[in-house]
Amino acid sequence: MPTMISQQTKKLIQKYQHWYNSLQKKEGVSTIHVDEVAAGVASFYEKIRGLVDWREEHLLRKTAIERNLKRRLFLGKDGEKIADPLVYELIRGGHFPNDMVLESKIEEVQKALDKYILILENESLKDDGFKLQMSNWILGIAACEIEEILSPSLKENALIEYMTNLMKERIEVKENIIVFNGIKEEEKNTQIYTAVQRALFKLDSPIISYHLLKKRYKEWKNLPDLQIKEVGQNIYSIYKNIEKDLNHPLADKFYKICERYNTPYIILGDIISEDPIKAEENISDPIILESLIKKAYNQRLKTLKSRLGRAAFYATLSIFLTNVVALLAIEIPFAKYIVTGEFNSYAVIMDILGPTFLMAFLIITIVPPKKGNFEQVIMEVMKIAHEKEIKDIYMIKSSKKRGVLFKTIISIFYIITFIISYGVIIWGLYKLNFPPLSYLIFVIFLSLIAFAGAKIRERSKELQVIEDKTTFSGFFIDLFSIPVLQTGKWLSSRFIKYNIIIVLFNSLIDMPFQIFTEFLEQWRSFLKEKKEEIH
Repeated sequence: MPTMISQQTKKLIQKYQHWYNSLQKKEGVSTIHVDEVAAGVASFYEKIRGLVDWREEHLLRKTAIERNLKRRLFLGKDGEKIADPLVYELIRGGHFPNDMVLESKIEEVQKALDKYILILENESLKDDGFKLQMSNWILGIAACEIEEILSPSLKENALIEYMTNLMKERIEVKENIIVFNGIKEEEKNTQIYTAVQRALFKLDSPIISYHLLKKRYKEWKNLPDLQIKEVGQNIYSIYKNIEKDLNHPLADKFYKICERYNTPYIILGDIISEDPIKAEENISDPIILESLIKKAYNQRLKTLKSRLGRAAFYATLSIFLTNVVALLAIEIPFAKYIVTGEFNSYAVIMDILGPTFLMAFLIITIVPPKKGNFEQVIMEVMKIAHEKEIKDIYMIKSSKKRGVLFKTIISIFYIITFIISYGVIIWGLYKLNFPPLSYLIFVIFLSLIAFAGAKIRERSKELQVIEDKTTFSGFFIDLFSIPVLQTGKWLSSRFIKYNIIIVLFNSLIDMPFQIFTEFLEQWRSFLKEKKEEIH
């Protein structure tokens, strides 16, 4: 018997139908074509870069845009001269499909670049105190807009809006926990919107910042020059306000709820995208819907396993290669010429294999969702897709306020667990007769791998709705692993910025290689013209 679909779900289906229609190849419009040989070479280069500069798959394209944008802006700030070669370079690198991006998109990219260049040239950014920080932030947002122009995220944005609207109805915040008279409605809605983006698609801060900017400036893509200059003058306060939203005291609590209940939204999105035209009919029938949920759930489970394996491989390989460079450039010369005149080959092997085996262990010990999880997913999808009079309420409460004495005791205990965690590692290295510098290198890469592995393990819970129960063994492991993970998180942000291999790629290889691929494309075009002249 058909069931009543909610109005929100109907709107979601309509947006997915719009997305589906946008994918159909349009007749009579010019698309960008790059030479296949040059594209093959450039794509291979990007894959090599990906080995040493690994990012999560959904961030690779944005990162490539930002990298290329910084290089081209360094040579000259002219949107008209940058847009065309930038777009062609991104398509050659395999970040966007050949013969699918409309030529008219280049003009849109140019318009966007002109806007960000105008903001960057504002006098308020002349202060060296925060010029570099603000420039990186602005270019990160520019990369997000360029990505959206070349490949609009219609489907993803529709699902984000859908989950955000439903979560607004379901999440309640307990009064008098952060400010007097409770959290403001606008503040609550911003936190839900931010948490949903992180929970559904694991979007990073630059992408969320870009979306928040568009919320605050409804005409962000078409701002007049006068308003762009005004944004430039106030850019630091805009940045601080967005950072305040991203680092809200309750941000983690909003995320925890959205992350726990994101699975039914992901599954529903998969069902609709499979057949947007028949989606309303399929979702109306509970029997058909249940079979579609099962199909989407199993498919997600299958692709999740392969994604986790790929993420583990690339994360380990990226850190492994940097580790090898550190050994060859720093550790071995230091041991050979400064300390003992020889290096410990056993220590070198442990330096390389220790973190690698840790990652392997973290991935192998990932367990599938518990029994009963699938039944819970079916129930949750039915709840959000169909019209219900009574809606679930998810309550957010603040952490208990701790006094100064209690905070001090907790901090002391944390420092003790930190010392014990790293003390055991260093003691083990001492027993294995590691040279002094190897202590530091081993600890750094062990922390990086532990953090990367922990993130991948968290990602493995993408389909999990049933909450994990804390066991004593889990509590004990958390007690001594969290200091290592926190260190890995801190090092990870520095690792991305100061990875010596990436610095070498960016400064010595990137630009010459792009010049070579552009020359190769021009040369191939010349050969084709000459070939056509032969009758």
